[in-house]
Amino acid sequence: MKNIFLIIVFAFFISNCSYNKVVKKHGVRNLEKKQLKLEINKTNTNDIKTLLGPPSTSSKFDNNIWIYIEREISREPLLKLGKEIIITNNALILEINNRGILIKKDFHDIKSMNEIDFIKNSTENVYTKNSFIYDFLSSLRKKINDPLGKRKSTDN
Repeated sequence: MKNIFLIIVFAFFISNCSYNKVVKKHGVRNLEKKQLKLEINKTNTNDIKTLLGPPSTSSKFDNNIWIYIEREISREPLLKLGKEIIITNNALILEINNRGILIKKDFHDIKSMNEIDFIKNSTENVYTKNSFIYDFLSSLRKKINDPLGKRKSTDN
């Protein structure tokens, strides 16, 4: 009786296993195909909302820029320790004039996003040992290290 119960429980767990790959989707589905239906100087905001829905985000500085995002993430096989991989990563940037007509659209997929160059310059420190900022920060460091002021001072 015990063996039959164990077989039923084992069969129940095995039947719930799935061999299908789990894909997490975020944003507008099939963005690449849908953006082809948008025509510059013909499509208006109502057409865009009907086709794509509300924008994922809009510009904080200018309300006439709408951004739509599509992202699909899955996991690699267990042999590769189940690391997450990005399947699709698309972004659509639409610029709309004050009359509600589409005037510019930019579509970026994962390949074009990898080609973007970033500036490698860095900002240098502009304070020296004789500056006000250096004096302020060093006095603040002294107060943190010795709040009661009982240690000997080791100024250089």
